[in-house]
Amino acid sequence: MSFTRRTALATGALAASVLTTPLQSLAQSAGKDAVTLGMTLEPPGLDPTAGAASSIAEVTLYNIYETLTKINSDGSVSPLLAEGWEVSPDLKTYTFRLRRGVKFHNGEPFNAEAVKFSFDRAGGDKSTNKDKRTFANLTTQVVDEHTVVLLNKEIDPDLLFLLGQATAIIVEPKSAETNAAKPNGTGPYKLGAWSRGASVSLVAWAEWRDASKIRIRRATFRFIPDPAAQVAALLAGDVDAFARVTPRSMAQFKGNPRFQVLISGSRAKTILAINNARKPLDDVRVRRAIAAAIDRKAVIQGAADGLGVPIGSHYVPGALGYVDTTDLNPHDPEKARRLLAEAGVKTPLELTLTLPPAPYARQGGEVIAAQLAKVGITAKLQNVEWAQWLSGTYGNKNYDLTIISHVEPFDLGNFAKPDYYWGYKSEKFDKLYDEIKNAARPADRARLLGDAQRLLAEDSVHAFLYQPQWVTVANKNLRGLWKDMPIFINDLSALSWTTP
Repeated sequence: MSFTRRTALATGALAASVLTTPLQSLAQSAGKDAVTLGMTLEPPGLDPTAGAASSIAEVTLYNIYETLTKINSDGSVSPLLAEGWEVSPDLKTYTFRLRRGVKFHNGEPFNAEAVKFSFDRAGGDKSTNKDKRTFANLTTQVVDEHTVVLLNKEIDPDLLFLLGQATAIIVEPKSAETNAAKPNGTGPYKLGAWSRGASVSLVAWAEWRDASKIRIRRATFRFIPDPAAQVAALLAGDVDAFARVTPRSMAQFKGNPRFQVLISGSRAKTILAINNARKPLDDVRVRRAIAAAIDRKAVIQGAADGLGVPIGSHYVPGALGYVDTTDLNPHDPEKARRLLAEAGVKTPLELTLTLPPAPYARQGGEVIAAQLAKVGITAKLQNVEWAQWLSGTYGNKNYDLTIISHVEPFDLGNFAKPDYYWGYKSEKFDKLYDEIKNAARPADRARLLGDAQRLLAEDSVHAFLYQPQWVTVANKNLRGLWKDMPIFINDLSALSWTTP
């Protein structure tokens, strides 16, 4: 995820507001084999193994790069580079049968050695892969050119899902280190051009194994951070679809016969992240005070136009073992003031609230700052571009509070990472997470997951806000868009145009 400078479409927004006749989309004028997709964030690079930005996967996963398994829109897992697999009774040994006749864009063959290289690299000492722990627990054995065995130190019922995420892409050994700028994968599309700050275009690869099935020959991703400009671009036909567009746009499109509006479920968690390593935020009473100051429903209305479900921990309804923990830190301003006094905090307590460019963060920041002010906490709003957030907040841990949406479905393990950006350290949680990872029975796993959720809520690691719902607006004739979003991707090979 990376924001560019604000797109200069103010005049376009004005013009769009008085349009009386539909404009042809770029894809329609290009003979229905091209599509232009809008994105809020520009990726900082095109290698999803090198950074945590989900925008990298939105451009590259299943398009440029492929994985052994593929995650579908309903969250199920199907074969991709692996034709099939067997799992041992103890759930620790996975044998994958690899697809034959596959090659990388540079002509090199895809085989078991490429799989071993990719996973060894992802779990190695020099790895910057955000799922490094997962891969460090794997031992990859080559049986023959088309068979590979993964030995897992832990029981991980989610492994097949994780192997379909962008961090598990199979890379070609000789080109792996240059993928950020010159991506080389096995997928149906290659990089066409990258105009920094504006757009990335992908072109269909004629030598892909199922090239005859591809209906979209060229796809352009336009980066439009400004919510008003997003709406203007859709109305003007400059983009054909915009996933996770500002929810405030819905009313303009729901009744318009030119468009389709999809409201997607998610496994994302939008949180007010707290730097647990900084004083006085290292005091659980102060963190509980911050949580008690916040009215989640008001935040959902202000940040997401009501499209969200309150959460009390880093887990969402519908996931295995979910428990409702919202009552552990309810909205209670009087309690917040009392907790601050018990912690010896003199008010006003001045903190910096760092806000990345996403509308939910900027809009939510205004609401949360006003709520914190009522209990004696002065939150100074600091707007940063996405590159600054990644380097300063996420990388250097230079922040007090920040609003962010964590979109990975299975990421409780972040709380067990000793150097993760929110500075949480808990031997109790680490032990509990190890038990979760090694629980073979679903019932045991669900019970332990509930315990983990309660512990994070009791520790008030963050002020957990809501599970977002995402809005996609698209040309009514575009088919193949995902309705739900277990992960953030744009599966171009599934897209096609119907005749108006």
